[in-house]
Amino acid sequence: MSAITEHKPVIGLTCGDVNGIGIELIIKTLGDNRILDTCTPVIFANNKVLNFYRKGLSGYNLNFISIRELNRVNHKQLNLFSCWEEEVNMNPGILNAIGGEYAIKSLTAAAQALKENKIDGLVTAPIHKNNTQSEKFNFTGHTPYLKNLYGVNEVAMMMVAENMRVALLTEHLPVKEVAQKISKEAIISKLQVINNSLKRDFNINKPRIAVLGLNPHAGDEGLIGKEEEEIIKPAIKEAKHRDVFCFGPYSADAFFARGQHEKFDAVLAMYHDQGLIPFKSLAIGEGVNYTAGLPGVRTSPDHGVAFDIAGQGKADESSFRAAIFQCVDIILGRREYDEQYSNPLKKMSASVLRNAVDEKVSDIPE
Repeated sequence: MSAITEHKPVIGLTCGDVNGIGIELIIKTLGDNRILDTCTPVIFANNKVLNFYRKGLSGYNLNFISIRELNRVNHKQLNLFSCWEEEVNMNPGILNAIGGEYAIKSLTAAAQALKENKIDGLVTAPIHKNNTQSEKFNFTGHTPYLKNLYGVNEVAMMMVAENMRVALLTEHLPVKEVAQKISKEAIISKLQVINNSLKRDFNINKPRIAVLGLNPHAGDEGLIGKEEEEIIKPAIKEAKHRDVFCFGPYSADAFFARGQHEKFDAVLAMYHDQGLIPFKSLAIGEGVNYTAGLPGVRTSPDHGVAFDIAGQGKADESSFRAAIFQCVDIILGRREYDEQYSNPLKKMSASVLRNAVDEKVSDIPE
């Protein structure tokens, strides 16, 4: 049984790299007790690590209770689930093995709790890819780890802000390998995940998805690369036959500059920087990273560990706070969607509404 059945959403928070800004973000975000009106936070860390950073921050009233069992969560307070008991030698701003080891202890405990429905959602603080690699954790980040944990075939890294959603076809790859990973099947699979997520997680009846080209000027009809003509356009055509309302490929350089992203419910970029550079430029301070396609709900801030300011009290918690609220919104959105489609009368009503919307929606020019 999910923890959300009788209470407001229970949101697990990982500490991230203990030498980064993760704990500071948690303290600054949860220092405002009004967060308890929205959800019940559970921090997966250790009280000594939390207190270490709390001493260096003034003006944040962080009162919490320590729990050892997740069925003992107190919905009127902040909760700390202890993932380890031993002393940890912390060095803010330093990249070392300790930072990665305890980041993974926090993550694996919280992710398992999410998978077992002991918490309703997960918000992950930043980790560093260099010091988290080991035989036990051979992943390039949170997204592939969670995909493997749940055993799902496809997920989508989706960056979310109030005015835009940008998903990635390829994620943390060297640029020289991107073109090799672009295939018709990969694009169709990713579009289906995005489409399903927009419907269930964001309650959009008939999502409209833009697809960016790979090459400059979307290939100029084959003059600057063949991927658009040979792969991306056929994928878009096939996806439409599978009831995905998608368009493109669009030239990436002009797409965001002209505000075309505001005409769509989501955008599929071909590679990491193609999507994240415009996203972070246009969604300053409010961007959230969401893993679409998982049975559980996971979000994170749209930035890294920020070793350069760790331990100095300079970290901006805006994105982390937005990640918590987005996590709650998606949990409630899923609950509403599932209730709607499990009730025949509500399902019929939704179908009538959807058909009415479909009649008013005209195709967007390619």
